[in-house]
Amino acid sequence: MRVVQLANLYSPVSGGLRTAVDRLGAGYAAAGHDRALVVPGRAHTRREDENGVVVTVPGASVAPGYRIVLNPRPVLRALARLRPDVVEVSDKASLTVVARWARRNGVRSVLFSHERLDAILASRTPGPVPLAPLTDRWNRRLAASFDAVVTTSAFAEDEFARVGAPRLHRVPLGVDLDTFRPGAARPDGGPVRLLHLGRLSREKRPGLALATVAELRRRGMAVELDVVGGGPLAPALRALAERGDLPVRFHGHVANRADVARLLAAADVALAPCPVESFGLAVLEALACGTPVVAADRGAARELVAPGAGVAVPAVPGRFADGVQDLLRRPASERRAAARARAEEFPWTAAIARMLAVLEGHQPQL
Repeated sequence: MRVVQLANLYSPVSGGLRTAVDRLGAGYAAAGHDRALVVPGRAHTRREDENGVVVTVPGASVAPGYRIVLNPRPVLRALARLRPDVVEVSDKASLTVVARWARRNGVRSVLFSHERLDAILASRTPGPVPLAPLTDRWNRRLAASFDAVVTTSAFAEDEFARVGAPRLHRVPLGVDLDTFRPGAARPDGGPVRLLHLGRLSREKRPGLALATVAELRRRGMAVELDVVGGGPLAPALRALAERGDLPVRFHGHVANRADVARLLAAADVALAPCPVESFGLAVLEALACGTPVVAADRGAARELVAPGAGVAVPAVPGRFADGVQDLLRRPASERRAAARARAEEFPWTAAIARMLAVLEGHQPQL
């Protein structure tokens, strides 16, 4: 089977989307399939890597490190040359025209939904705007255009289920259990180490991590925070930490996954404040490192935490601080073992097998 993956906003700093596309693509290639990847870049290029052909087509810069295809014609020309059996589209905007091309050419098309559209738009829309009718109309169109729609969580699935999408599949992502693993036990004493991993953008609510630190210090707890990730809110968050004299280390974007894993493993608790996560790969990576998680009780991240491995609480500083303290009351060995055990339920091998079933037109087994 020749699989072509298409993705917008795919870049070295694009976090979960790139990780998912890359790990799934590597899995397709390892299973003996012919895999190609088409993504936006500065210009048209073509190369080969260990997992197959990689094509870039011209894309407009929409943020530092991020590009999007505005003119889909080069993508359609690339598809004509690649002659796929199935296309996997990681985009809900300009690349969705590929579904029509696929139908005309007898090619199976699968939409991989990496975000819940109504939740993302709500986080960026001022005031009470009735978004559901608009997003429902668009999602109904997508569901009718593609041969299958894949989501990664119950939260993400809901926006398609409510419009009656007929060929809807849930495929949870996986985690690299070899790279993300517990480190050496931390010595007793010293400040509690918290960590926030994610893009520093408004919908991710990174400011809540800093507010949680301030609240815990108000309660008399010695605590420090590592912030791993870059984004448009970075300058404002640095200024906020300085004004509040908060013990926060900003690492920016960390490209090396092993370095990210070491930071996660060294933390006592990870904070996942985003209320619109469609899966929560950063949560799963923290759990794999044996680090329990306090997650927002809205969005998909709450679906990943399990008793002993984390808690889901309202996304406000006081409740996040309560969550941190509740987790720390358990012995470190117990909470770290529970976190790792939960992550081990999500190997990439399972995600790849389920996606291959969808690509081949079968029902994946959960």
